[in-house]
Amino acid sequence: MTNGPAPLVFPLPPVADGTVLRVTAFRYGQAGARPKAYLQAGLHADEFPGMLALHLLRPMLDRAAAESRIKGEILILPQANPLGLTQHPNGFLAGRHETASGENFNRNYPDLSPALTDLPLGADAAQNVALIRKAMGKALTAIQPATALDAMRHRLMTLAHDADLVLDLHADNQALPHIYTGTPLWPGAQDIAAEIGARAVLLAEVSGGNPFDEALSGPWWALARARPEAAIPPACLAATLELGSNDDVDMRLAQDQAAALYRILERRGLVEGTPGQLPGALCGATPLNAMSQVKAPVGGLVAYHRQLGDSLRAGEVIATIIDPLGDSLEVTAETDGILFARHSQPFAWPGKVIGKIAGTSELAHRQGLLLTD
Repeated sequence: MTNGPAPLVFPLPPVADGTVLRVTAFRYGQAGARPKAYLQAGLHADEFPGMLALHLLRPMLDRAAAESRIKGEILILPQANPLGLTQHPNGFLAGRHETASGENFNRNYPDLSPALTDLPLGADAAQNVALIRKAMGKALTAIQPATALDAMRHRLMTLAHDADLVLDLHADNQALPHIYTGTPLWPGAQDIAAEIGARAVLLAEVSGGNPFDEALSGPWWALARARPEAAIPPACLAATLELGSNDDVDMRLAQDQAAALYRILERRGLVEGTPGQLPGALCGATPLNAMSQVKAPVGGLVAYHRQLGDSLRAGEVIATIIDPLGDSLEVTAETDGILFARHSQPFAWPGKVIGKIAGTSELAHRQGLLLTD
């Protein structure tokens, strides 16, 4: 346990059996101080590395706070999704979708753009930022969520909507570190990618479904496009950081990840310190609609021929799908790129995503919902 700030606790409406769950946050620095950072983990409650990384980050921030080195406001939510943590049928935590509604916990966040269209914005960027953040807060205050899921989404957005930096920590099924963020936020997020050792950086303005990071950062560039006469910077750098594989709860790896997050906060002026030389980038950024979702055309056992991090050429065999009762079928890459994610359960059915390739050439069929639900 740390000796840091007392938790901020926000009860949610009772779930079906009457249980009251709570969103818990820890604040470092003063409320309203600038810059503001918001870091959360476990929005998909069965993705674990970020939870441990933030748990290990907190003692580092405790020391910085004790030495008066916190220069902004930092909110830390090591387990952002108390609803998902209650879902463990058949002995496994199932935290990607809410069982009651079937909804993905990282979709359908409030769209704040309509509340911003008529603001009196001008040439003063700082004044515009303040007006936009105030309007976002007012729009959120007007929302009356009815369910625990909606209340959780609303609470997370309320805590994060006025942040300069938002890092939403996730993990993929079996993966190398990678990042999803908005096209207008690159190359501004290069330091984040370098610090976490990202092997893919996937860019989009609209990925579909209004996930948490996009609900926070997207209104800024949408408004800038709609109001070209006004000075509207991308004032919220929000990114989804996929820290590796879902089940990689490894103390040494998590310590390295916590240290990387701490250096990001130092570099961005939230913590006074000397982060040292920025690590070299391991990849460039590529369009999200150039990312190939490798889908199984048939059912059967999946025997992978390529490892995470392998460079692929279009047409190369990634895996063989084997019907134990019959035939086998080779699955090939549709694009050149890096294989950065696979599925840990080696059994497929038609349409199951068994791999992800970060390519550089946009794929004509990759339109609409670009993320795996």
